Amino acid sequence: MEAVYLGIVLAPLAGAVLAGLLGRQIGRAGAHWVAVIGVAVSFALSLVTFKNIAVDGAGTYNETVYTWLVSDGVRFEIGFLVDELTALMVTVVSFVSLMVHIYTIGYMRDDPGYQRFFAYIAL
Repeated sequence: MEAVYLGIVLAPLAGAVLAGLLGRQIGRAGAHWVAVIGVAVSFALSLVTFKNIAVDGAGTYNETVYTWLVSDGVRFEIGFLVDELTALMVTVVSFVSLMVHIYTIGYMRDDPGYQRFFAYIAL
């Protein structure tokens, strides 16, 4: 499940990086599709998480992904704590984000910074 949780976070980031770095090469339509697909993947993975945690009763997930710093016995760790509330909130937030991304395709259609906008909004 850790791969699913990482995918929820990293899919929009990948879309933002691709839209930002390749915006001129892929054009306006390519920039918004890359960003929207990244957020759509995040939403799909959040639905999987919601099903596993809230519906199937998989239980709370609390794991460390990375230890950032260890100093005098104090550990600073980066990880995931996923419970029913987290699963619900990540599903709602990713859905709203997906709807915003889709809406802004038309709203920003005449803006000269279209590709840059989609790189930033996907963050």
